[in-house]
Amino acid sequence: MFDVIIIGAGPTGLMLAAELRLHGVRTLVLEKETEPNGVVRALGLHVRSIEIMDQRGLLDRFLAAGTRHPLGGFFAAIPKPPPSGLDTAHGYVLGIPQPATERLLAEHAAALGAEIRRGAELTGLAQDDDGVIAELAGGARLRSRYLVGCDGGRSTVRKLLGIGFPGEPARVETLLGEMEVAEDPATVAAVVERVRETEKRFGVGPATADGAHRVVVPAEGVAEDRAVPPTLEEFRRRLRAVAGTDFGVHSPRWLSRFGDATRLAERYRAGRVLLAGDAAHVHPPTGGQGLNLGIQDAFNLGWKLAARIAGWAPAGLLDTYEAERRPVAADVLDNTRAQMELMSTEPGPQAVRRLLTELMDLPEVSRRLTEKITAISVRYDLGGGHPLLGRRLRDLPLKEGRLYERMRGGRGLLLDRTGRLSAEGWAGRVDRVADADAGLGAPAALLRPDGHVAWAGDDQEDLRARLHDWFGAPAA
Repeated sequence: MFDVIIIGAGPTGLMLAAELRLHGVRTLVLEKETEPNGVVRALGLHVRSIEIMDQRGLLDRFLAAGTRHPLGGFFAAIPKPPPSGLDTAHGYVLGIPQPATERLLAEHAAALGAEIRRGAELTGLAQDDDGVIAELAGGARLRSRYLVGCDGGRSTVRKLLGIGFPGEPARVETLLGEMEVAEDPATVAAVVERVRETEKRFGVGPATADGAHRVVVPAEGVAEDRAVPPTLEEFRRRLRAVAGTDFGVHSPRWLSRFGDATRLAERYRAGRVLLAGDAAHVHPPTGGQGLNLGIQDAFNLGWKLAARIAGWAPAGLLDTYEAERRPVAADVLDNTRAQMELMSTEPGPQAVRRLLTELMDLPEVSRRLTEKITAISVRYDLGGGHPLLGRRLRDLPLKEGRLYERMRGGRGLLLDRTGRLSAEGWAGRVDRVADADAGLGAPAALLRPDGHVAWAGDDQEDLRARLHDWFGAPAA
């Protein structure tokens, strides 16, 4: 029997599998597709996801496969320079296509011992007090202690659980694909510049290594079934309608469509089954937040589920996953709704867009929106206390190495500037680094395995109470 079965081998499922394997959890990933998907829906990692890769020792691999870009111009495609003074050591966006992200995460999870089975489609599930049975197409039945649905916006797991998915259906639809373009690059660039003055959901990207261009164009309406890809002729018609030319597009690599539906699962957990990533929330892709939100879900859930399986999780720890991550998703749904309105060609939204464009010249406004898109402003509600409480810490230089280098084992960390505090009794769950010169902004801080501050101060008894709250009873 497995400890955890994960349904879906996208970025969320693969990140979760790796996080669980850091703690020795027997993990199986089931993916219904027989081969990795080559569709490039997501184009990069935002700051918080880049930090996560650094915290797990993966960043060099991602940097080698991607390109760094400035942070400006991501909120509703309003062109602004990046704000100064962001609280991060990684002030950039990493351009990397989703298939590359999935490949790197799959290699990481497999190297840690996760089993990934492709061509395995979930058709049913049942659970009792001790575990979950996953029923697969073909009749196979697998049992695990927990199961996590990371199987996308049309999640089979969510539907089998009967969890509601309220929200708004798609009002507009966009065609997305990769294909070759016969028109010369200068003409393409001129047309794109002209059209994008008013239509922000349009674009023709530069040629990739194999000669394909990424083409985005508004659809005429909303398809009854977005799982059915558009045809090349549909792309040509819409390009001519929106841009006045079809650029001579031909030889498509892949074609797809997406809408602006916005939905949030009523709950993230039903007994021993949980949801993460797009299975729990869908929203327009404005700002490029979807893949990042799923990776960050997995980063929050992994250590908590592992603690439950290992037997040391304090009461209610697993419930904090939904309590912390569902409000974050709700905020992303709100900001993507707002961005879609600002990208409308109607006079009212255009007037609001012009006003916000002026307001973004104020450093505070620009910084606030950038922190929202990049997720570095996320603060979990852990009660009152020190201003650091609930926030993630940026990477800090230490006497020996860096803070993020000391977190690669997936354990908590006591960063102690006083030299007299202790996490004795929690060995194997919490490491300790004594560094009087750490630029912490507090005498000491207790970091959870996901890098968020669970306690800050200098009182040993208060620290022990928080260690109990987050890391269970001390070992005998």
